[in-house]
Amino acid sequence: MPQEASAPTPPAEDDPAGGRVLDIPRRGGPTVLRILLGAQLRRLREERQISTEQAGYEIRGSHSKISRMELGRVGFKERDVADLLTLYGVTDPAERAPLLELAREANTPGWWHRYGDVLPSWFEVYLGLEEAASLLRTYELQFVPGLLQTEDYAAAVVRLGFPDASEDEVERRVGLRRTRQERFTAPGAPTLWAVVDEAVVRRPLGGRDVMRAQLRHLIAMSELPNVTLQIVRFGAGGHAAAGGPFTILRFAEPGLSDVVYLEQLTSALYLDKPTDVDTYMRAMNNLCITAARPDDTPGLLTEILNET
Repeated sequence: MPQEASAPTPPAEDDPAGGRVLDIPRRGGPTVLRILLGAQLRRLREERQISTEQAGYEIRGSHSKISRMELGRVGFKERDVADLLTLYGVTDPAERAPLLELAREANTPGWWHRYGDVLPSWFEVYLGLEEAASLLRTYELQFVPGLLQTEDYAAAVVRLGFPDASEDEVERRVGLRRTRQERFTAPGAPTLWAVVDEAVVRRPLGGRDVMRAQLRHLIAMSELPNVTLQIVRFGAGGHAAAGGPFTILRFAEPGLSDVVYLEQLTSALYLDKPTDVDTYMRAMNNLCITAARPDDTPGLLTEILNET
């Protein structure tokens, strides 16, 4: 798990090619809105059998710019979207309006914008995806997943990763993590399914008192109906995910495919190809089979707490 608003869905508009497909949910912040808008533009382009080169020429750009737009990797200029819609044959004002409005919304900063001083740009994409996810499955082998950390434990993790950070910066980074956590204990919270190596809950990060408080917090969180926590015991030996931690995000919106998130020291990878996602899904399923049962988690954590 990385260490670091919904609104009513409008009615579907009639698609110029014949279906009712411009039903675009407004949730998950600008990242998800860009992805959804890009998917709609790609569908319209492909239906008209227009190449990315032709589309790029229409907006005074390149085919690679069209590809980035369709993947939701860049912001949208309303003028570019308007020109593309005209090229794709969407000329009825009533049909253009939802997509042009979406282009404006997609450029609105997310709530995390106020943490820009401590937030790397590559992590902003993840925050938008996390905001929209209905299910997060994560595996960790070094730290407690960020969404399950106490403030003191989170501060210890931040100081480990940023040894020169001031106390103000540490508090800002912890505050970002705390804000992310709020969604998972609110009404309508998404599902979090975390699998951690036993070393995670035995490593006394932050000192004895901090770790004891963290273990008690994990026990409480594991009892929430939307949180599942499993521990891979030392005795389980090797397992399929020995390569490192990862997170799989799943979305309720049909326009969004599953995404695998892999965090590195100074960047991150976002994998959405079905073959990649399937590989990580199999690894996650194998981990869940290898790990102790979720029902055993409170007892195991209590046992470790008593030993600490």
